[in-house]
Amino acid sequence: MSHNTAPLVVIMGVSASGKTTVGQLLAQRLGVPYAEADDFHPAANVAKMREGHPLDDEDRRPWLDEIARWLADHADSGGVVSCSALKRRYRDRLASAARHVFFLHLDGSRELIAARITARQGHFMPPGLLDTQFADLEPLGNDEAGAAIPINGTPQETAALAHDAVTSS
Repeated sequence: MSHNTAPLVVIMGVSASGKTTVGQLLAQRLGVPYAEADDFHPAANVAKMREGHPLDDEDRRPWLDEIARWLADHADSGGVVSCSALKRRYRDRLASAARHVFFLHLDGSRELIAARITARQGHFMPPGLLDTQFADLEPLGNDEAGAAIPINGTPQETAALAHDAVTSS
């Protein structure tokens, strides 16, 4: 990030990788607003996932459009938003919303994330959809602005790594 530009960050990764927790901590460290991607889902998407059905690209389109709109609205002031952004074309859509979007991929093993998703309470994403998320995950390309951050530490340690990645870019 340029020193005169507020960071505009997408915290990405599969469900239960820690996007909300790390995103909130990072936003606090950076002094910018935080937005939760789950809040942008239409009710039909939430219902579909609760029933154990993965979303398809058509389901995700209005969701990604809303997140892109949030990014565009915060292009000057900065912000952190969580979004799975598993596929390159989803990230391309989000990156097109503002000129300086930075992606942080919260990266962990399937075993670690499966343990987290199983222990999680009150979330609409069932553990049975985790395999579909890993199947869809396309790692950041060398030409994408971003970094992969390991999630095997505490949320605070992960947020510190995320902060270092954002501020050193």
